[in-house]
Amino acid sequence: MECLVSDQTTPILANLFDDLPDVSQPIYAKLKLAISQKISTGEWQVNQRVPSEAEVVKALGVSRMTVNRALRELTAEGLLVRHQGLGTFVAEKKAHSALFEVHNIAEEIAVRGHKHRSELLVLEAAKATVEEAMVLGVRTNHAIFRSVILHYENDLPIQIEERVVNASLAPEYDKQDFAKHTSYEYLMRVAPMTEGEHLVEAVLPTPQECERLQISDTEPCLQIQRRTWAGEELVTATRLLHPGSRFQLFGHFGR
Repeated sequence: MECLVSDQTTPILANLFDDLPDVSQPIYAKLKLAISQKISTGEWQVNQRVPSEAEVVKALGVSRMTVNRALRELTAEGLLVRHQGLGTFVAEKKAHSALFEVHNIAEEIAVRGHKHRSELLVLEAAKATVEEAMVLGVRTNHAIFRSVILHYENDLPIQIEERVVNASLAPEYDKQDFAKHTSYEYLMRVAPMTEGEHLVEAVLPTPQECERLQISDTEPCLQIQRRTWAGEELVTATRLLHPGSRFQLFGHFGR
């Protein structure tokens, strides 16, 4: 059966053909670059359906294998998303945090033009266990606070924040309203961070974490374990858990 190009996709494909870069690259790589440029410039909008493999083959006169590879790699890179039976669409941009910096998650979400809200799951005063004491560099039974906060971006869970805080450095931590202000805001006010470290790894979430993040039990998560200091004293140890499909880290290196 002859492949027909719909009236909707004809101008899109004609434009795409005009923008194929004239560089010495395989055709699939040129096609990838052309599509990437359409997305990065905003000409192809988030959730917009992109032409099918058959439509691109018909319009550009390239092989189906070439088109399949370009779309497949763009999907793997997170620029496109395929929905079974519906087609291929421009993917929503993943949330990301700076790799070498510590930022307020509410501000990061606001910068993306989205809405942040949080749900306080745990907030308690306690005595440090042996493990917590080692992580915070204090004695066992030292006064601490524990908190678990679930952060949302546009009503979609984006991060579980589990935190242990040295109570002597942030004495009113348990009196804060974390629905109005993030833990970051309070801690930076009472014990401004002068140093930090973090460990990043991929992990599989627990059943409870899957439920909280609204993800399947097979989706890997990005885990960040972070400690921060104020002067010579450790203020807090934090575990941040993000759904792998919704989050990425970004780092910029100087020359």
